[in-house]
Amino acid sequence: MPSKWRELEALGQSVWYDNVARPALESGLFERIMRDDNVTGGTSNPSIFAKAVSDSDLYDEDIRSAPSGDSTKDVFDRLAVRDIQRACDLVRPVWERTNGHDGYISLEVEADLAYETEGTVARAVELKGLVDRPNLMVKVPGTEPGIAAFRQLTRQGVSINVTLLFSTDRYRAIAEAYVDALEERHAAGEPIDAIASVASFFVSRIDTKVDDQLPEDSPLRGKVAIANAKLAYADVFQQVFDGDRWHRLTLAGANVQRPLWASTGVKNPAYSPTLYIDNLIGPDTVNTVPDVALDAFRDQGTPGATVTEGVDEAREQIAALREAGVDLAAITADLEQDGVKQFSDAYDGMLEAIASKRQKVSAD
Repeated sequence: MPSKWRELEALGQSVWYDNVARPALESGLFERIMRDDNVTGGTSNPSIFAKAVSDSDLYDEDIRSAPSGDSTKDVFDRLAVRDIQRACDLVRPVWERTNGHDGYISLEVEADLAYETEGTVARAVELKGLVDRPNLMVKVPGTEPGIAAFRQLTRQGVSINVTLLFSTDRYRAIAEAYVDALEERHAAGEPIDAIASVASFFVSRIDTKVDDQLPEDSPLRGKVAIANAKLAYADVFQQVFDGDRWHRLTLAGANVQRPLWASTGVKNPAYSPTLYIDNLIGPDTVNTVPDVALDAFRDQGTPGATVTEGVDEAREQIAALREAGVDLAAITADLEQDGVKQFSDAYDGMLEAIASKRQKVSAD
């Protein structure tokens, strides 16, 4: 039976793999899911690298041969760049076929810089130079300083994946910053057709936090994350990227900044494993999925143009949440802070994994 993922292209959604690291590249898994599931891009993060380094010997030789004067961060850069370059090369035919609309691999700026605009800009530019592939997206957190960094980087022609977005207000700020930066670049006579961006809007973490504040029998349990994402699409994406300002930019070759649904694996085992995939399918979207979600939707998914369905109901659910005394704005602010800390801890853990492996292979 053909994979149900293959049906999403006709509905306007791209599928990216949320586990890009050497095990998937060396085993042929990444190429296989590109072929069988129509995966057209990928994302990586320090947690993925840490697990790959700790649980396999695929990095051992590179770690063993690293110059003794290299810091652990230098070693990570070398390992990550090699993996990301390889993944970029695998999806480059997609990038070429779609004229730069799809076919990207993301590598993130470390979260320690999440509240430093200039530090984020400098590191993103450094990563772009190290990877040296036109279909790299550098991941930048969507904090307040991150918005300013994103605007500067877009103005400089760097393709960015803005991550850790939880609220429609923050997403709107990011979408408008993208339009502003492209307008500035175009007004200066610089090309804008080689720039792409996605806005990574996190889903399941919303329900995890909201459900904890709702009674067991509340009809809102397991509903708010999808409602929040649907309103992000309806009230931000469809508004910002459908107007005279945006249409003028498209005439100059601008690529729309697509919403990327992140954290789409379910956290509550009582929910369908395809809950956050089935309900957020639609034009100009991306879903980045880990292995469990990839396997679940392949067999159990329900393809359909769903992201624009039930928008009025989504508004009613968000209103009902307020009436229930749950402050969604406070939750999304907490989730951003929590996300930055989790990403920062993951980066530190990844460096520890490399240092531990370096010590081990040096002793062998």
